[in-house]
Amino acid sequence: MIQQLAMQSLGAGVGVFLGVLIGLGIRKRKGNTEGLLGGSVILTASAAAGLAMVVMMAMKHFTA
Repeated sequence: MIQQLAMQSLGAGVGVFLGVLIGLGIRKRKGNTEGLLGGSVILTASAAAGLAMVVMMAMKHFTA
């Protein structure tokens, strides 16, 4: 059941990861590193994607 929810929520996770990666990458190039986890764009984007997947999985579980 968890695997099925994860597969259904994968699109949201990938979308958030790419969006945050691009947005924060541009922001870091301009010199603004405030709000990054450990000063890393990849780490911050991964955390945001993981959170998005967990939220989407919970929404799918409780609304299905």
